[in-house]
Amino acid sequence: MGAMVPKRWAKRAVTRNAIKRQIYSVSASFESALPKAAHVLRLRASFDRTEFPSATSQLLKATVRNELLQLFASVVARPYLPNAKLGAT
Repeated sequence: MGAMVPKRWAKRAVTRNAIKRQIYSVSASFESALPKAAHVLRLRASFDRTEFPSATSQLLKATVRNELLQLFASVVARPYLPNAKLGAT
């Protein structure tokens, strides 16, 4: 499992690291249900500093965890097609 959290979307290193820790933690719980492959998660939107003033706040951790749980649940629910590209519908 790989995690990409660009500085563009999470300015502070402590925020990027907290998000990556959540990614690795949640992905570990779904590891047995995921197909054997290289998986990479990339943050594609920012976390607003006015909404989450602390990089290690419980609100930020809960928000990230909930989004990851939804993401992994949707991936596990999809049938695995080894040569299909994700995002092409």
